[in-house]
Amino acid sequence: MASNPPAACCATGFKHEGNPSGEIKTIGNVETYFSYPKDNKTPEKAIIILTDIIGIYTNSQLIADDFAAQGYLAVIPDLFQGDPIKLNDFENGKADLPAWLQNHQTTHVDPVVESTVKHLREELGVKKIGGVGYCFGGKYVCRFLKEGKLDVGYTAHPSFVTHEELGAIKGPLSIAAAEIDQIFTTPLRHESEETLKKTGQPWQINLFSNVAHGFAVRADLSVKQNKFAKEQAFLQAVCWFGQYL
Repeated sequence: MASNPPAACCATGFKHEGNPSGEIKTIGNVETYFSYPKDNKTPEKAIIILTDIIGIYTNSQLIADDFAAQGYLAVIPDLFQGDPIKLNDFENGKADLPAWLQNHQTTHVDPVVESTVKHLREELGVKKIGGVGYCFGGKYVCRFLKEGKLDVGYTAHPSFVTHEELGAIKGPLSIAAAEIDQIFTTPLRHESEETLKKTGQPWQINLFSNVAHGFAVRADLSVKQNKFAKEQAFLQAVCWFGQYL
């Protein structure tokens, strides 16, 4: 494995403050959050955000809005089709992560990502697409970083990625990693570096100290180090897409 399967740390974190400015639409029968750049409803470049197991909620929506502010159409498909893990349920012991994961395998998630890419390219006329994956979503950035799918990829603290998926990427990939991470561990990070070298694609891994898995989307922003790392990880993605997308 290039990263381990999701664990309890995948469903812990803090809800961020803010009012999302986008809107929910449907692609087929999948609810999708759309956030548009200012004064441009038909951008030629888009970002698909593939979420952690919490799905579409304030934190992910605010990140989409931030990408839209950079000039991209940003969309978040509901990878779990109405069945995300809720932070409160997990904290209250009501969520069964292993059982939940059985209902959200690649056979369930791949078609959602596929239809989102198709809609952007064929219905909206988007020319280039970047993929952003947080935790669970990082696997699908790697799976879809192929010609005609995602052109450029970025993932923060990815989970459940196999070496085969990582080694098969056909586009540039940037990774934001946490020092404290039982999923994307130090040994797995170093193994991933060796795998990425063999792809022949541009790649980057930035390591952020004193932060844990999930920091780029669910960190406690009242902690100065967390806030800095989250903001820098976002800027890492912006710079990566600026260079390659």
